[in-house]
Amino acid sequence: MDETADYVPPKVWTWNKASGGRFAAINRPVAGPTHDKDLPVGRHPLQLYSLATPNGQKVTILLEELLALGHAGAEYDAWLIKIGDGDQFGSGFVAANPNSKIPALVDHGGPKPVRVFESGAILVYLAEKFGAFLPTEPAARAETLSWLFWQMGSAPFLGGGFGHFYAYAPMKLEYPIDRYAMEVKRQLDVLDRRLAESAYVAGDDYTIADMAIWPWYGGLLKGWLYGTAAEFLAVQDYSHVARWADQILARPAVQRGRKVNRISGDPSDQLHERHEAEDFDTRTQDKVAEPQP
Repeated sequence: MDETADYVPPKVWTWNKASGGRFAAINRPVAGPTHDKDLPVGRHPLQLYSLATPNGQKVTILLEELLALGHAGAEYDAWLIKIGDGDQFGSGFVAANPNSKIPALVDHGGPKPVRVFESGAILVYLAEKFGAFLPTEPAARAETLSWLFWQMGSAPFLGGGFGHFYAYAPMKLEYPIDRYAMEVKRQLDVLDRRLAESAYVAGDDYTIADMAIWPWYGGLLKGWLYGTAAEFLAVQDYSHVARWADQILARPAVQRGRKVNRISGDPSDQLHERHEAEDFDTRTQDKVAEPQP
């Protein structure tokens, strides 16, 4: 890897495995499985394969919110996918998500299993399946989906852009950090202006749009992402986002959902696998359900 300021891209790019960075070992320019490994299947129809990154938290928060509403059919098994170990490249996971990214959901509730991948698609699938957190009135539905897809399009600038170059890249480079910091602050301003006029991002009601946005931008406001990023970006300037972030975090289902498949931080905030609601009470971080054949 050329570290000089006058780097000139080659005519044809080739994969340089020595590119460095925290996640260099799991990045590659090809798709498909690297090894054979079946996915476990628990006793509930909904099987989630994930990790408590912001994208993973979206789905577990929604599932816990559905259960809190009394939707017993939303009971689920959450299996841990350790992306640092390459679990996402196992043959079973690739069959569930050919893009090899968490989260992936398989619904065994019908005559044929249904796979759903990409966190936004999973949120819409579950919201429609249970008739909750996604309005049916056309204008409200459009507003909710617009903000959901705003998150899907914006978060890569926060994560793969700012987060990578600020926290994970093997060297600190002014141009990409400055470029992505500017964009993240613009996004925060978009949210702050919106939340100055409404309780939640899509309006007066709490929806899957909030569940998608909060793990990323609420996490940033709370100082959970990228080390000193909150101070660097002066997130205290966005008072309406801060109000909303606190409001979402106060929800018990959100507190439960962000613990599922977590393997870092305070042990009391970790539930490596989740198979029953009682798992939160017993704090059995290493409990493993008996998979079905």
